[in-house]
Amino acid sequence: MTIDKEGIMDEDRFKRHGMFSWNELMTGDVESAKRFYTELLGWTFEEFPMEEGGSYWVIKVGEEEVGGIMGTPPTDQGVPPHWGLYITVDNVDATAKKAGQLGAQVVVPPTDIPKVGRFAVLQDQQGAAFAIITYVMET
Repeated sequence: MTIDKEGIMDEDRFKRHGMFSWNELMTGDVESAKRFYTELLGWTFEEFPMEEGGSYWVIKVGEEEVGGIMGTPPTDQGVPPHWGLYITVDNVDATAKKAGQLGAQVVVPPTDIPKVGRFAVLQDQQGAAFAIITYVMET
């Protein structure tokens, strides 16, 4: 665990409302992406099998897990490769509802990710997409 210059622990990003907490690349060519980012940034990867099939590759900088790479799911074929970002919130359902009241569109409704948490994908009133998430915190 490390503390940044503002005194915030890295793990706070998974608990603190409003913190950017995760970045994720969805791509049709996972192996090519892994090679590119390894050569460019020195990232390493740890494989986690997904319940739906395939693998999720956790991105590591040193020992710190900072994001993930996954193949484009069959339901999203034709969607170009893209990075997505996750913002931690205290309550996904309440935040998605409030976002709608503020003019945002709920693209993916609040959904559980087994052993990870609950998330939703939103599009702000200008069209910028982002995900919100509340993590399951293991004790």
